[in-house]
Amino acid sequence: MPPLRLVLSLLLLTSAGRAVQPSLADVPYGVHARQVLDVYQPARTGRPAPVLFFIHGGGWMTGDKAGPDFLDKCLEKGIAVVSINYRLITDAAGVSPPVQVCFDDAARALQFTRSRAVAWRIDPGRIVGCGGSAGGFLALWLAFHPDMAVPGDADPVKRESTRLGGVMAFVPQTTLDPRQMQAWIPNNEYGNHAFGLPSMADFVARREELLPWISRHSPYALASSDDPPVLLFYDNPPALGRPYKDPPHSGNYGAGIAERLRAEKIEHEVNYNNDYARMRWPDLFGFIVEKLKP
Repeated sequence: MPPLRLVLSLLLLTSAGRAVQPSLADVPYGVHARQVLDVYQPARTGRPAPVLFFIHGGGWMTGDKAGPDFLDKCLEKGIAVVSINYRLITDAAGVSPPVQVCFDDAARALQFTRSRAVAWRIDPGRIVGCGGSAGGFLALWLAFHPDMAVPGDADPVKRESTRLGGVMAFVPQTTLDPRQMQAWIPNNEYGNHAFGLPSMADFVARREELLPWISRHSPYALASSDDPPVLLFYDNPPALGRPYKDPPHSGNYGAGIAERLRAEKIEHEVNYNNDYARMRWPDLFGFIVEKLKP
């Protein structure tokens, strides 16, 4: 799959923010070497800063927290940025399914962020998720999953909420159901790796066995009427049921979930690069600013 940065370059996003150094770098939120995050704090104001919670892409097989998108724009607007690393599928020895570690870490990092609200001068009630590809998938999962906070837990981090106030995602996958993926994108061969399976054929063959897990971790299956707003951007127009040259990033993932979002009456917009005229958020960042208003 092409690197997410190639996709974002098509959006004319600047890379100037990559030169900005974190206010706090490699802060551990767990014991594994990849369970670390960076914090970028804006200039101090009279109130705690809202937060852009950034999750990198890379198919859950690669990627890094460096250079989160919208960094310089966020800091200019008084928005803090928290960018996380998380364990990859290759770090999941003994865990089944392997991709579970990615989900666990995304939730833990968000809870950890909220637990540091006072120390980091951030507003735990104003956090929007952002990410591309597999990172966007994780952000959508957090937004749609019921709150995983455990009140009264001995670990104060686990008492914190895992909910987001919105999600801005680039070319995210929106389901882990192999039948659904191939119905939307017939040449899709993406997703079996999440379960440690050697091929898409194996994934389809074991679908019924895996369906309970798939249903708990697919944004499509989790979407419900109490979920926050989402803005999805794809760099290609949808054509449901037709092959696409880059299946993991097909606009059909957006078109597929859009029907569910409409049915659940979740505020949403799915943007495609050939349809700027109808976009409410043609600059994309405007969505983030609005959803982080007090």
